[in-house]
Amino acid sequence: MNDLARFSINQMTVKQLSLPELVDACVRLGVPGIGLWREPVAAYGLEATAELVRNAGLTVTTLCRGGFFTTAGGLDDNRAAVDEAAALGTDTLVLVSGGLPPGGKDLPAARSLIADALTELAPYAASRGVRLAIEPLHPMYAADRCAVSTLDQALALAEPFPASQVGVVVDTYHIWWDDRAPAATARAGAQGRIHSFQLADWTTPLPAGVLTGRGQLGDGSIDLRAWRERVDAAGYTGPIEVELFNDGLWARDGLEVLEETARRYVRHAL
Repeated sequence: MNDLARFSINQMTVKQLSLPELVDACVRLGVPGIGLWREPVAAYGLEATAELVRNAGLTVTTLCRGGFFTTAGGLDDNRAAVDEAAALGTDTLVLVSGGLPPGGKDLPAARSLIADALTELAPYAASRGVRLAIEPLHPMYAADRCAVSTLDQALALAEPFPASQVGVVVDTYHIWWDDRAPAATARAGAQGRIHSFQLADWTTPLPAGVLTGRGQLGDGSIDLRAWRERVDAAGYTGPIEVELFNDGLWARDGLEVLEETARRYVRHAL
């Protein structure tokens, strides 16, 4: 059995590598999948990225990100994100849904804005062969990035739509603390709504700004293997994507980080 058969490296984990460098390293190491981000894809060129990845035989497991539905002008940008996902050959667009509107304090109202936007976007995405994957973020991001903080909240937003159109991201970094998340994971799996599974560890103290606090696998507090087993038990058989935002990792040689991450994945998740 190939230990890396389901492994995917999110581009941000090794953002110091250019796209050609990342693709070449994945091919040499036997990494079959990559998760891409819109900004570096745009910088390299959408068509050039699609050709590069396709010629290398890699699978684009996700495109990140759409969302931010609670600010003006979001739908046009999200339709563009859907088109980009389709062009890259991935069926999964990750949504970071957006926090409170400027000056707002009403989280339920923010979630209503997200629900309204999904009603507009989901049929368009379906027409392009792209699924929307709502990612709940840790509550520390609720004000400015994502009013969806739990898998239960994400599922409540997804369930009005066919599972083939809207599902969820199970990301260990964001949900490991929630004692309701295991049951929500099982429910999401039973409905066929786990559209992406991402790994990152929780290390403390968190850095200033907290965005770059996603720890290397095995360095923190999360039982990553237990979460992998839980998601598998829910019926998910898709890619397992490692997404790390970490200044210490970004300061190191990117190929070294990729090799280490693959080893840690095998050691701590399989």
